[in-house]
Amino acid sequence: MPRFKHYNYDQDTMVVINYQEQLQPGTFEHAVHYLIEHKLDLSVFHPKYRNDDTGRLAYDPAILLKIILFAYSKGITSSREIQWCCETNIIFKALSCDTVPHFTTLAKFVSQHADEIEELFEQILLVCHEQGLLGNELFAIDGCKMSSDAAKEWSGTFKELGEKRDKLKRLIRHHLHEHHERVRLKPKRNWIEIFEGRKPCSLWMSR
Repeated sequence: MPRFKHYNYDQDTMVVINYQEQLQPGTFEHAVHYLIEHKLDLSVFHPKYRNDDTGRLAYDPAILLKIILFAYSKGITSSREIQWCCETNIIFKALSCDTVPHFTTLAKFVSQHADEIEELFEQILLVCHEQGLLGNELFAIDGCKMSSDAAKEWSGTFKELGEKRDKLKRLIRHHLHEHHERVRLKPKRNWIEIFEGRKPCSLWMSR
């Protein structure tokens, strides 16, 4: 009779994870994290906050922007699903520093800051596209997937550069509009439906 290694589900374990190490250089998530954290001015988001002296502490716009853009890159435009990803996916956890913004917080942030988000995301995607970080599985729009051949894509005239910027703007507006529509319609979906219908965040250690 064959012998097999014993396993037991009724046990506890501790897994030590460094979130910074999950954001590996050369990946889209690392570029998003680095640009938002070190290169972009986020003060444009501050005027709409009214908690300087009183009120609850708010989520830093940097955290919300990172997880929303990464979600969009995976085709996720539902605030509920983004919240669920922050609970279950290691890359979302790394980008959010293991916080879990409520789906209403995410929806309100997108609704109140749509113009600012669009402009900032355009800057990030231009840099990522130049570095070849928008692979074939990311950011498909109008049935066309962006090439990751940065050297070829970014050679050419200023007119071609303008066309690329226009395409990225349409891309961002497409995701923001879809996110807004999901918030407006408020679909009633349970967690089982979300789990079965969304593969990118279904595994804790998936990248």
